[in-house]
Amino acid sequence: MGSSRLPGKVLRPLTGRSVLGWVVRAARESGALDDLVVATTREPADDAIVTECQRLGVAWHRGPVDDVLSRFVGALRDHPADAVARFTADCPLLDPALISAAVGTFRAVPALDYLGTMLPRTLPRGMDVEIIGTAALHRADALARDHHRAHVTSYVYTHPAAFNVMGLTFPPGAERLRVTLDTAADWDVITAIVTALGDVPASLRTIIEWLEGHPKVGVLNEDVRQKVLEEA
Repeated sequence: MGSSRLPGKVLRPLTGRSVLGWVVRAARESGALDDLVVATTREPADDAIVTECQRLGVAWHRGPVDDVLSRFVGALRDHPADAVARFTADCPLLDPALISAAVGTFRAVPALDYLGTMLPRTLPRGMDVEIIGTAALHRADALARDHHRAHVTSYVYTHPAAFNVMGLTFPPGAERLRVTLDTAADWDVITAIVTALGDVPASLRTIIEWLEGHPKVGVLNEDVRQKVLEEA
């Protein structure tokens, strides 16, 4: 709830369900996950997140504000698994089919530590999927410092000599598009898409084709600066 640029963004109502609710629904509809946990903070403001998790019927874990990596390790302690698929809660337009494809690829490649759709990025920002093996996550927890603690997986994919890392791409590239929620301009884009396409998880192709067919919407947030890795 403590987003600096758009406070409370993950509980904003989006056609009858919260932004977090959209993320949870996409994860569930992928059919690829054995368990689902929302990793939030111990801050009093995030009591509202717990209330929403209870309403959605999804488990939660509460941990530090800035050390998100510790939150993930804590969630794994409560909900053991051999790997973790990571979705950020400000990305309501996740495609369940992309989640399924990423999980299937991770499971099919032996001894893989990490798989991400940003190596290199071809998806619109806000549709990415990351998967990290539990052993690699614990190694990162022991080694990661500074901004890597906030970004959870970044220590692993920035040290490819030490981990087995794989990128998953979906051409043609649409990395110029932005459907993540960080600013009011992002909200305008997301609400326009959802108003047009309805209260359903749309496919990657559908979202790209809609934005390309409505260029005046796509440019609304084209000047939003994405924080660099070193900015927590």
